[in-house]
Amino acid sequence: MIIVYNANIFGSEQHSALVVDENKIVALGSNKSMLDEYGKNADCINLHGKTIWPGLTDSHIHLGLLAHSLRIVDCETKTLQECLDRISEHVIQYSENSWIEGHGWNQNEWKDSHFGTAEQLDLVTGDRPAYLTAKSLHAAWVNSKALRLAQIDKNTSDPVGGVIMRDNRGNPTGILLESAMNLVEKIIPKSSPSRLLEDLLLAQQHLWKIGITGIHDYDGPEVFHALQVLLKSEKLNLRVQKNFPVSELDHLISVGLCSGFGNDLLHTGSIKLFADGALGPQTAALIDPYEDSNSIGILLISKQELFDVGRKAVENGWGLTIHAIGDMANRVVLDGLSDLREFEKSRNIPHHPHRIEHAQLVHPDDQSRFNSLGVIASVQPIHCTSDMINVDKYWGNRALNAYPFRNLLDLHTHMVFGSDAPVESANPFYGIHAAVTRMRQDGQPNADGWQPSQRIQLREAVDAYTINSAALSGMANRCGKLRPGYYADLIILPTDPFNVEEQDLFKIKPDLTMVNGKIVYKSPEFE
Repeated sequence: MIIVYNANIFGSEQHSALVVDENKIVALGSNKSMLDEYGKNADCINLHGKTIWPGLTDSHIHLGLLAHSLRIVDCETKTLQECLDRISEHVIQYSENSWIEGHGWNQNEWKDSHFGTAEQLDLVTGDRPAYLTAKSLHAAWVNSKALRLAQIDKNTSDPVGGVIMRDNRGNPTGILLESAMNLVEKIIPKSSPSRLLEDLLLAQQHLWKIGITGIHDYDGPEVFHALQVLLKSEKLNLRVQKNFPVSELDHLISVGLCSGFGNDLLHTGSIKLFADGALGPQTAALIDPYEDSNSIGILLISKQELFDVGRKAVENGWGLTIHAIGDMANRVVLDGLSDLREFEKSRNIPHHPHRIEHAQLVHPDDQSRFNSLGVIASVQPIHCTSDMINVDKYWGNRALNAYPFRNLLDLHTHMVFGSDAPVESANPFYGIHAAVTRMRQDGQPNADGWQPSQRIQLREAVDAYTINSAALSGMANRCGKLRPGYYADLIILPTDPFNVEEQDLFKIKPDLTMVNGKIVYKSPEFE
């Protein structure tokens, strides 16, 4: 049993002490009452006024990719040359036979916004194949050796839903967009099961350190298998909702799995589809063309195709979660989900909590449809500040409806927050800061923030990381709050975020993280 006292308990002004027994919160009350009643056989921790929050859930994360990213080249740099320098350093450190992998480059942040080339990579990688994913995860930069191994040359056709970028002679430049990435990705040797387990344990520790106690994962079935191994060996100390790519739907149906299977530490979620690409490579599907362009992006699914997949899914107990960034993609998805809701109603199928992931640009005519259709907006506020310059550049006046958090909440949309890590940092306090201030950590663009009419309140941001995500996972009565009978998933903060200047919210770092009643992380400074 653990008692924490002299605490500022989120959502409970009248109480200053909290009691944990096994994996649940069993009581809240005054310091004296809790210590008198439970203190004899308890580990008592005096917080000296520190703040307790419910543990935070990242509702959109790629756990396997995050784990992998912690041991590959960090390509998120201010210049292309700096990125090449980091790759060169990596080449010196690692064995000659391995692929060079990296993540995080963004040509829009580099001078002149030019993509890198295979030839530039060749100069630092030599004859070793290289595969570097963009920050958006919708583009890859590869070298000549990787192109040869994948048999990509001027005669290779663009795959459906993808683009091989070419020079004026038709030769591949080394940049692959969308599904073209798979041409190289599929030939990269996969991590061994044992290596994946090691990486996931490191990723779990990383998440604890930043206050994450639960996640909704979007990687493949190999991660699900590894998570089951960790669960069985009692090494899984995160609450995980596992979502699956649509390519796995038939197999999942054949073995009888459906949404919600599992337990409160690991359970199945939804089926993931893609409606379009991303903002950075201008593959997000738009109603009207990008600024100074004739392109409207790439729409990857039609209303009918979404309905057909959705019908199969809901008839077999699965909900949908659909990646949609551009306003056309969001409209098509909402149209398809509208038909699917009618089908569910006609067949007396319970309405699944279908989700739209990202919802970065939503036309005003479509914003109320999230609530009316019971569709969850699963958004990543850190994308907002990361992308704001490109939004202004590529979407122009449409930026008024980009990342429309305030609008969606005012229309009573059920909203959850995530990070899309490793596309962005998984740090939830970065996300909270972005949602509340609409400014970057360096203060850009100004004190009011970017599109300040879409700023939300701190309490709303906390809810999107706690009670809203718990409700989406079917655990509204046992997760996301500091209440008796709820799981003891909590974080201890050195200060009360509600008493911190908003522009400093991103600086907050947990002192302690508890999952399922177990202290899994404690900062060196915590006494």
